[in-house]
Amino acid sequence: MSEQAGDVRVLVEQIAKALVDSPDEVFVEQVDEDGETVIELEVAESDMGKVIGRNGRTARALRTLISATGVRSHKRYVLEILE
Repeated sequence: MSEQAGDVRVLVEQIAKALVDSPDEVFVEQVDEDGETVIELEVAESDMGKVIGRNGRTARALRTLISATGVRSHKRYVLEILE
């Protein structure tokens, strides 16, 4: 795992923990697949709406943030929010 990918995972974890009511139920996994790094975010069912946001705005903002991080390192990051 590269240092940059670890930083992205930690970034997503910190942001998600700040958004939810149950930060101890936030789990972030990193999986490398086909030349891209998939960041899998899992939160408590009751906090799902807070992570997704109204009309998906919060999730879209998180995806934009990790995509911008990947541009600097010439890597592709994908955020998956797991139920």
